[in-house]
Amino acid sequence: MITVKNISDYIDSIAPYSSKCEWDNCGVLVGDKDKEVKKIGFALDLTSEVLDNAKENNVDLLITHHPIIFRPVKSFLKGNLAYELAVSGITAISAHTSFDCAKGGVNDVLCDLLGITNTEGVPDEECPVPMARIGEIEPMRSSDFAKKVADVLGTACRVADGENLIKKVAVCGGSGPDDLLFSAASMGADAVVTGEIKYHIFLAAKEMGVTAIQAGHFETENPAVSALMKYINNEFNDVECVLLKQTNPTKIIG
Repeated sequence: MITVKNISDYIDSIAPYSSKCEWDNCGVLVGDKDKEVKKIGFALDLTSEVLDNAKENNVDLLITHHPIIFRPVKSFLKGNLAYELAVSGITAISAHTSFDCAKGGVNDVLCDLLGITNTEGVPDEECPVPMARIGEIEPMRSSDFAKKVADVLGTACRVADGENLIKKVAVCGGSGPDDLLFSAASMGADAVVTGEIKYHIFLAAKEMGVTAIQAGHFETENPAVSALMKYINNEFNDVECVLLKQTNPTKIIG
């Protein structure tokens, strides 16, 4: 019999919960660690759409990237998604920054998609293990590289164009740390790709002659959900795995 604890222990072995950032929440967050698992659903987030799809698929366990419970709560009432998940008898595991920094995790998947090789970690004061990666690509113009990012991830990018030749790129799926640009630039990065970039970081990038590409939080992290599902599917052959439907909460208008 495969239990939630078996699945959680395996995730902990490939993306150690101890490597998460101090402010993060990873591991079994809702339900019963001893519950038998026959079917697992995977999604980036717990949303109403994901919960409905999980129920329709009769999953025993939901695995998300973003924590199902993140900030402290003072009540746990009907309508709360975590409450509704528990009432439905579905246990939940979240692997957030632990999977961001893991070998083969969010940022390694992003590097593979973008053709970035010879990678190493970019130090981050907030996390015990580097999340962001920096590596090499075949040299191309900044505008061409930005177009490649948009095409590969199926998104529209916001870009501070350094109008430079791109040979070395730093990436961080989701919301990269504020100091990512400066840490990456000190390591020789010609470009930085992340999900969210603040305006003052775009300004700084332009002044530094580094190309900064904001490619979307959902778009830069969602591909790794399929990767995590594949790892678990390969390890637990007797458990059925399904990728749950989740619609990108944002869209481009205009």
